[in-house]
Amino acid sequence: MPSVLFVCVHNAGRSQMAAGYLSHLAGNTIEVRSAGSAPADSINLAVVEAMLEEGIDLSTQKPKILTADAVEASDVVITMGCGDACPFFPGKRYLDWQLNDPAGQGLDAVRSIRDEIRRRIEYLITEIRSQGSTL
Repeated sequence: MPSVLFVCVHNAGRSQMAAGYLSHLAGNTIEVRSAGSAPADSINLAVVEAMLEEGIDLSTQKPKILTADAVEASDVVITMGCGDACPFFPGKRYLDWQLNDPAGQGLDAVRSIRDEIRRRIEYLITEIRSQGSTL
């Protein structure tokens, strides 16, 4: 099964939304992980609210620290503004998604970020399914 790791700084917004969408839309066909280079204490409440509007409940998720093991265990690593904090392993596919940080943003701004993440996740699922084991 292909696996994807989403990484942002706090693992409280962008990476959690991306992981939530990928789990929701791909079901159990893609293994999903998320982590942060400097995790927050909790998920951004505006992110939780925006994702609930999509039927995805992130309220029980907790920010997690990025580890080399998580990167090594993933086929695709998608960074979202974490700079050079992500360890590099040969043979992994790395993507950097430039997305606004929802921290400190109102619900309307978070919805816009959420919608962009969904669009990218839908494309990613199509891409992973078409490439299969050649990730």
